[in-house]
Amino acid sequence: MEAIDLLLTRRSVVVKDMVGPGPDTADLEKILTAGIRVPDHGKIGPWRIQVLHEKGQAALGEVFASRFAEIWGEDATENMIAFERARPSRAPVLLVVTANLHPDHKVPLIEQQMSGGAVCMNLLNAAHALGYAAQWLTEWPAFDAGVKEALGHAPETDIIGFIYIGSAAAAPQERVRPDLATVVSEWTGA
Repeated sequence: MEAIDLLLTRRSVVVKDMVGPGPDTADLEKILTAGIRVPDHGKIGPWRIQVLHEKGQAALGEVFASRFAEIWGEDATENMIAFERARPSRAPVLLVVTANLHPDHKVPLIEQQMSGGAVCMNLLNAAHALGYAAQWLTEWPAFDAGVKEALGHAPETDIIGFIYIGSAAAAPQERVRPDLATVVSEWTGA
């Protein structure tokens, strides 16, 4: 596939529509290697990636279920808790991308944050290039201090995204994209 065609055809696949197989070790290494080839002013690597396979996904599912039950109390039904327990296991591979910001560095925080967003986008593009389906989500667990702690992060660490990778159960449908005229303009000076 030509690089431009890859970019023009990349489409998120909703995680509920993902099945196996996921990337094998060699493909996952390619995805991760491509993921970190992003603009990184100062070469500070202001992001980290955790890889969760079946065992890690199950462990994180227990954390999600426990935290959900704690947060919602009596309003949390068994079905809701079971859904949260299964949430991390919806695709064969789950990547947790976190910010590893350096607030005292000369590189502005916004540049560091954007580098992390670029990592997530590169992960999606690399998965697509290798024929896999992927989706970038946050959802409530990304903002929960207990989830962050369970993953080994400080409460102030930002989970930039959960990247789910697998195979599409069916070809994803194209969605409506903005018309360029509504989002692009030319500036010619004051």
